[in-house]
Amino acid sequence: MSTSRVICAGFGGQGVMSMGQLMTYAGMLEKKEVSWLPSYGPEMRGGTANCAVTISDEPVGSPIITDDATAAIIMNSPSLSKFEPDVVPGGTLLINSSLVHEKVNRDDVHAYYVPANDMSQELGGNKFANMVMLGAFLAIDDSVNIESVLEAFKKVFGARKEKFIPVNRQALEMGYNSVREQQKN
Repeated sequence: MSTSRVICAGFGGQGVMSMGQLMTYAGMLEKKEVSWLPSYGPEMRGGTANCAVTISDEPVGSPIITDDATAAIIMNSPSLSKFEPDVVPGGTLLINSSLVHEKVNRDDVHAYYVPANDMSQELGGNKFANMVMLGAFLAIDDSVNIESVLEAFKKVFGARKEKFIPVNRQALEMGYNSVREQQKN
């Protein structure tokens, strides 16, 4: 049995919710059991935002992830402080090092630092940072594959946005390759 419990966290407007939705829809396309639980402040853009995503081969009993996340995708400093303790020993923290300058305090988790905003700039702006981080996640967790994520893109963003699939593929690959390079060292 394989179950991934992932927290995606950052500020509103960073694409945290869409990152979680892409993972969830990709899991559905792969016939997995999934849940997606969003949480955000009333201020939305600029406020705190996070979601809990579970992708499993077995039915999901609860969408809530408290202290048993297998991974956390961290887009900003407040999210690192809040969610670092929720990752299980042996789990993974993926840190957007363009915005988070602190290091992980734990030595019982794997930490990868991905300059997602900097990489996203190479593609035309910060709007791809979430896809860079999602690609980083795909490098450490095989619960869904990149092709399913790109197919899910059509569902999450609609037919009008399909023209952006190639640049989003590039963003995913940049994040994926960043983590693979860190794993070699």
